Amino acid sequence: MQFKRSDFPEGFTFGAATSAYQIEGHAHGGAGQTHWDTFAATPGNVVRQEHGALACDHYNRYEEDFDLMQAAGFDAYRFSTSWARVMPDGKTPNPEGLDFYDRLVDAMLERGLAPYATLYHWELPSDLADMGGWRSPDLAKWFGDYTACIMGRIGDRMATVAPINEPWCVGWLSHFMGHHAPGLRDIRATARAMHHVLLAHGTAIETMRGLGVKNLGGVFNFEWAQPVDDTPEAMAATERYDGYYNRFFLDGVFKGSYPKSVLEGLEPYLPTGWQDDFKTIQAPLDWVGLNYYTRKIIAPNTDAWPSLEEVEGPLPKTQMGWEVYPDGLYKFLKRTASEYTGDLPLFVTENGMANPDVIQDGAVNDQERIEFVDVHLAKVKQAISEGVPVNGYFLWSLLDNYEWALGYEKRFGLIHMDFDTLKRTPKASYYALQKALEK
Repeated sequence: MQFKRSDFPEGFTFGAATSAYQIEGHAHGGAGQTHWDTFAATPGNVVRQEHGALACDHYNRYEEDFDLMQAAGFDAYRFSTSWARVMPDGKTPNPEGLDFYDRLVDAMLERGLAPYATLYHWELPSDLADMGGWRSPDLAKWFGDYTACIMGRIGDRMATVAPINEPWCVGWLSHFMGHHAPGLRDIRATARAMHHVLLAHGTAIETMRGLGVKNLGGVFNFEWAQPVDDTPEAMAATERYDGYYNRFFLDGVFKGSYPKSVLEGLEPYLPTGWQDDFKTIQAPLDWVGLNYYTRKIIAPNTDAWPSLEEVEGPLPKTQMGWEVYPDGLYKFLKRTASEYTGDLPLFVTENGMANPDVIQDGAVNDQERIEFVDVHLAKVKQAISEGVPVNGYFLWSLLDNYEWALGYEKRFGLIHMDFDTLKRTPKASYYALQKALEK
C-alpha cells in the first residue's frame, strides 16, 4: 500500500465490512425463510441458483474471522443483522438469533473491534414479502418493531448504527430492474418501495433514539453519472440517473423533498399523502456513510421514462465489469458535504473491487486490489485536505462471499474463501493493509 495509518487524521477509523446473508449461513440458528431464498430458488435469477444457506459459515466460524481482523490491525467491523434471523416471520423474536448477535458483538469487543451495525442488508422475511414487502405501507412499522427488538438486545454496545444498507438497491434495483429480490419490474412497486425504505429508515432512527442508542447514521450508495456526450438529451438523461440513483434518498433525508427529475416518472405512483412522511424521514442523523464503487456513462434513448441506458466506458474494469474511477469518490465526498451534510462526519462505508483471485502455491497475489485501495484512499486524503470531514474507510469485503445474483464467483474479499472446504487464506492485499495499519 502507498499509505500508512499516520497519513490520516488521528482517530480515523479503518475497517472492513460484510453482510449477514452473504457470510453467516442462513440455514443455521433458527433463521426464517427470506425473499432471497425464494428468489435464488427460481431458475434464471441467480448464477447456478446459488444461495446463502451455508455461505462462509460465519455463524460457526466468526471467532476465526475476527481473529484475522484483529491481526490485520482493523479498528472496526461493519456488519449487518438479519431480520429473518432475529424474527423468522418478521414479527416474532427468535431467542437463538438474538443470542447469536449477543455473542457476535461480545467477540468483536474482546478483540478491540468497534461494532458498526446495519439493521437491514436485503434479507426480508418471506412472511412480510407475502404481505407486500417494501410496497406495503405497514413496512415502516414492522421495521420499527424489528429495530426495537435487536437494538434492545445489543444497542448498548454499538459504536454506530445505520438502518438500511443502500436504499437504491432495496428500491430501484429490486423493484424496477428486477435484479435483486423480490425481482419485480414495476414502476408503481418501485415508487412505493423507494418511499417506504426512507420511511422505514426514519422510523428506525426515531425508535433507536427512544432506546438511547447513540451515533446513528444512514448508508447510501452512489455511482458518478457522466453523459455520453454534451447534447441536451444526454445531459437530461444523466440528470435523471443522478436523480434516482444518487439524490433521491439524500434529498428525502436532508431536504424533505424528491428531485423534480425523478418525480416526473414516479409521482403518479407514490402512496397517497407521501409528502406527510418527511417529518419522520428527516429524523436527524449523526453521520452519513457513502458506498462507492464505480461510475456510469449515460445515454438517452426512446424507451419509456427514465429514457436512458448505460454505455460501456473506456477505463480499466474490475471483475464486475465496473470502471475503476476513484475521482467519483472524491466528487461524492465533496458534493455530499457541500450540498447535504455540512459538518456531519462522513464515512466511506463500502469501497472495494471484485477480482478473479486464485490460490497459487498457497498464496493469492491480488495486486489489482492493492492498487484499487491505494488510488481510492488517495482521493479520501484529498477530500480531507480540502476540509471534508471524512472520519473512516471500510473496505468491502472482509471475506469472499455470496455476491447475490452473481453467486459465489465474484470475489471481493481480503481473505480468499474456498467455498468447498471453507478454508480462509489471507490475500496479498490483507498483508499489505496489515503493514499499512501498523500503529
